[in-house]
Amino acid sequence: MPRLRRASAAFILLTTLGASAGCGISDDRATSTDTLRVVSPMEIHSLDPGTSDGIFTRLEVAETLVTSDLAGELVPALAESWAAAPDGRAWTFELVQDATFHDGTPVTPEAVATALERAVAEPASPLAEAPIERFVPTGTALRIELAAPAATLPALLTHYSTSILAPASYDDQGRVTEVIGTGPYRIDDIELPASIEVTRFDDWRGDAPAIERVTFQAVGRAESRALMAIGDQAEVVFGLEPAGRDRVEAADGVGMESSLQPRTILLKVNGDHPVLGDVRVRRALSLAIDRESMAEAVLREPELAATQLLPPSLTAWNQPDLAPLEHDRDAAGDLLAEAGWTPGAGGVLTKDGEPLRLTLRTYPDRAELPALATAIQASLAEIGVGIEVEVGNSSEIPAGHADGTLELGLFARHFALVSDPLVTVADTFAPEGSDWGVLNWQDAGVTDAVDELLDGAEDTRAEELRATITETAQEQLPLIPVAWYRMNAAVSDRVEGFVIDPLESSWRISDARFAS
Repeated sequence: MPRLRRASAAFILLTTLGASAGCGISDDRATSTDTLRVVSPMEIHSLDPGTSDGIFTRLEVAETLVTSDLAGELVPALAESWAAAPDGRAWTFELVQDATFHDGTPVTPEAVATALERAVAEPASPLAEAPIERFVPTGTALRIELAAPAATLPALLTHYSTSILAPASYDDQGRVTEVIGTGPYRIDDIELPASIEVTRFDDWRGDAPAIERVTFQAVGRAESRALMAIGDQAEVVFGLEPAGRDRVEAADGVGMESSLQPRTILLKVNGDHPVLGDVRVRRALSLAIDRESMAEAVLREPELAATQLLPPSLTAWNQPDLAPLEHDRDAAGDLLAEAGWTPGAGGVLTKDGEPLRLTLRTYPDRAELPALATAIQASLAEIGVGIEVEVGNSSEIPAGHADGTLELGLFARHFALVSDPLVTVADTFAPEGSDWGVLNWQDAGVTDAVDELLDGAEDTRAEELRATITETAQEQLPLIPVAWYRMNAAVSDRVEGFVIDPLESSWRISDARFAS
């Protein structure tokens, strides 16, 4: 059975220092020619699928009932087909035949029901918000009965939190103690939070992967990841900052793979804040941000400057005819003056004797965020807005949302972790707010549009409703778009067939192979 070990602080320190110095993992398995070494800034904080950030589906250890292809279309995983009842109040998922867990036990409707019941109980799972009444195993299928129609249920079941694990994965209290999945790779060893080793599962029901073994290593420093990419210490390296990408592009034996993702870097605004509650101030902040210059300087791609909330990769949601967000410092100044802000000491605007100073929180998990925060700070200083940047843990943004202390938060929001973006859009604009969505802001028109889409609106009506949501977001700016996002990975020339999944549901390692 796979071994779970929690890495000591000394181990993590040595790993990081070794990477910086150009040293790789010393274990023979990590240097074997049949081992694919993957490096990412993502740490492994939990074995539970709901709080794992999808690491086990990305490594193809665990599977969901439904998944998506590279175009974002729903395709079978552990369910070979699915259908809704005529009244929409139930869905039946027919399971694939002869699927087994990594411990040799069969995948049964009862086992699937148990795993999904745990997902429903996990607040971080989108399944927790679905109107599920009960799971009913029936023959070779699982019937999910609902309190109300839920057209997006198959899409919800693509989320990593709904991964199906074997009954033996859980202890008597329902906690995950081992990740026993069904995918083409099984876990050999885990060291929280630093590394995972997996090997090919010989009883996988599909075609055997060409790559036999995979090691995953979490490396926090972007410079260290770049050195590992060009120093032949890893075959696939995610999370490179622009300087690291330049190093890779100048090096021999390694290249870059990239994909425009359905992800937007956003400035979250507290809509109940005494300053930010004024839409004129929000618009002024947006006008002051020189997105194109920031995208060129920080992301090295000026075309990633966000002109609206949802990127062009989400073709059904992006509105090509929507007036784009622009940079206009004079117009920003006029709006602030209209809102009652006047010049003050040190170049900071004041109103009623109070300076216009705000705190912006962000985190370093994505290397570009602190740099963008600093650029935003400089842009807003030019119009008399003082910004203090606080770089901390990503958890501090949800914490600030919960206790109401957050003023501005800079983060990257993926709109298709569930393959239907509507699910994430609905969470983003929830009237009560959401950790990675609006804060103390709601709009009746947006709420009604989301509800109608969730009820199954189609065709022209659905297009109208999506336009209502995006146009209102553009006008009111409860979330200020800064940049769209391109995922990049350094890939060794030793590897063929590696592609980046825009939805990040899987790293598709089973489709890759070593060059002959």
